[in-house]
Amino acid sequence: MRFGLTILPEHTWPAAEPLWREAEALGFDHAWTFDHVTWGGLPDSPWFAALPTLAAAAAVTDRIALGTFVTSPNNHHPVQLMREVLALDDISRGRFLLGIGSGGDLDSRIMGEDLPLKARVDRFHEFTELLDRLLRDDHVSAEGRYYTARDVRTLPGPVRGTADGNRVPLVIAANGPRSIRLAVERGDGWMTYGGTADTDDAWWALLADLSSRVDGALDASGRAPESLTRYLNLDSAPTFSLTSAAAFEDAVGRAAALGFTDVITHWPRADEPYQGTRDVLELVASDVMPGLR
Repeated sequence: MRFGLTILPEHTWPAAEPLWREAEALGFDHAWTFDHVTWGGLPDSPWFAALPTLAAAAAVTDRIALGTFVTSPNNHHPVQLMREVLALDDISRGRFLLGIGSGGDLDSRIMGEDLPLKARVDRFHEFTELLDRLLRDDHVSAEGRYYTARDVRTLPGPVRGTADGNRVPLVIAANGPRSIRLAVERGDGWMTYGGTADTDDAWWALLADLSSRVDGALDASGRAPESLTRYLNLDSAPTFSLTSAAAFEDAVGRAAALGFTDVITHWPRADEPYQGTRDVLELVASDVMPGLR
């Protein structure tokens, strides 16, 4: 199992910088931040952009992977996003993970769009397919319903190299059947929050169903199951994973049993959401995570 920690982009950089440094020092494998114009969980909070935040985090860390949780078509065009991704991959020396999803209602409304769910999913598929091409190829052209690209130059390409078809990893957030198939076809990883449930057991039942659907999509595609990294947002469950070290250990065990390779929790906050204590975070890092790797 690998472990991720999300740091919300609510702090000015002097306050945020030590959190990113500590995420690495605590031994987390990857660290993430939300990519929204406004997040519904903290609509009245100060909020900073994800990609500049990750560029700053890359400059003060050495090992930890850094990712968006998640970037969407609501506030990004694939061509401009490609440029930002290549810059982040370069600044981080190949540590960047691009988490992408269809996006939520609030950002969509703020940006002046009122797309129904099906259209938003259609747009996300077009966004992902074009972005995948832009991160692999040069001289990219496309004429789609939502996006146009005309002989786009993509040099220098990712710092990790493209000779073998490699590119910045795409971690695709998906819960519905179509997007799960997209994650299997285009993604290096699949990410999920599971869904909304009233109890922990009901939430884990949702995850069991989703994991089974991913297994089915992998089987139908002929893709090797081990080639798809599976990321779980532990903190969409009714119980915050860092309520206690025991709660975290139990959640990770249940995630592993469902085939997840990576779990992501959130830096504890003084208030909801993700209300918790630093003591539990440190205990999990020192006593729980080493035994579950």
